[in-house]
Formats: sequence, C-alpha cells, structure tokens
Amino acid sequence: MVRAAVLLALLLLGALPADAAQPPRVAFFGFSLINTSLEPTKPEEAARIKMIDELFRQKLDASGKFRIVPISAEAQTKLGQAAIENCNGCERDAAIASAADWAAWGTVQKVSNLILNINIYMEDARSGKMEFVKSVDIRGNTDDSWQHGLNYILKNYLLNQP
Repeated sequence: MVRAAVLLALLLLGALPADAAQPPRVAFFGFSLINTSLEPTKPEEAARIKMIDELFRQKLDASGKFRIVPISAEAQTKLGQAAIENCNGCERDAAIASAADWAAWGTVQKVSNLILNINIYMEDARSGKMEFVKSVDIRGNTDDSWQHGLNYILKNYLLNQP
C-alpha cells in the first residue's frame, strides 16, 4: 500500500511541467511614448523612456519572480520599427522566437505636461492570455515622477512587495 502511494506521488510529480518552479521568462519589448498632448515630444522624454525600460528590466530580474530574456535577432528583424502595442499579436511570435514564456511591453501616455499615465502589459506568449495589465496616473513630467509611477506599479501590483 505504501509503495502504491509513493508510486502515485512520483507519477503525479512527473505530470507537472518541468519548469513549473521556474519563473516565467519574459521578452520585454520596452516602453513607448504616446504623445496626445499639444506639445511636441521633448528629448528628455525619450531619455525617460530608456530610463524606465532599464528600471523595469532591473526590477523584474532582481525580483526572482521573472527572468528577462533577450529578444532574438530574428524576432527583432521581423518586428522592425513596428509599435509593439499595435502589432496585432506579433509580440507573441517574437516572444516565442526568443524562448520566452511571456511578452511584456509598456506605454507612457502624455496627456499634457502635467498629466501622464504609465501602462504595463504582460501576456502569455502561447495562449495570448493577458497575465498582467495595470495603469497608474502620474502628475508631473520629471524623472522622479516617471520612476515613482513605475515603482508604484511594480511594488504594489506586479511584484507585491511590502
């Protein structure tokens, strides 16, 4: 009887996916700026996009809950200059080509120089199911406000850290 129980437990463990304990591999396509304000995009806003791209990568990798994987050269070539948020599913193919489980990207919408919002999207590359979607409004168009907004989403929602 004990042998049968041990055998059943081993069979059930063998039925679990081999990578069930591994954090999802994430192909992160970066943030893009959507400027719906009446003001032109400023060079410092382009620099802030790069800044929060790097911050996002660092925080996810350091969390142990996700592992950022590089976008393959093949996927980068196929994507070209396409805006990932409007490519109609191409992010999933690019994530799979990069050996990732999830595709992730973000947008910063500039409504005005005072009102902006940061959005993060993460989806399962195979099923297309959205695993995480969150938006936060920020006030002020500064390095600090952008960092604070991204950190708020990561700490309170995605990484759930006290």
